[in-house]
Amino acid sequence: MTRTQIQLPDALYNQAKCLAQAREISLAELVRRGLEYMLSVSATAKLSESGQWQLPKPMHLGVRDPFADPDWRMKLHMREGVVAEAPAAYGVPRRVQKGRRA
Repeated sequence: MTRTQIQLPDALYNQAKCLAQAREISLAELVRRGLEYMLSVSATAKLSESGQWQLPKPMHLGVRDPFADPDWRMKLHMREGVVAEAPAAYGVPRRVQKGRRA
């Protein structure tokens, strides 16, 4: 096993220490498990037969496509019925309320 030293911001260290204590494992074990997890879900840099790096194949992220809705930009920036920027900035036509003109 290799020993190493890392630097962590105080807040991150405190959160990690609390999580390790709650799970009744050492901080070192928590870090090992975190690294193992990140390596298992990250795309590895594989070389093709020609020795060139290739973009990894896309991963299936679910059934629903969040970009299928043409108003996805508007919905992303909606906060309590108010949009941070004008709808024209998103290429979405302004909606007409009953009794009002656009």
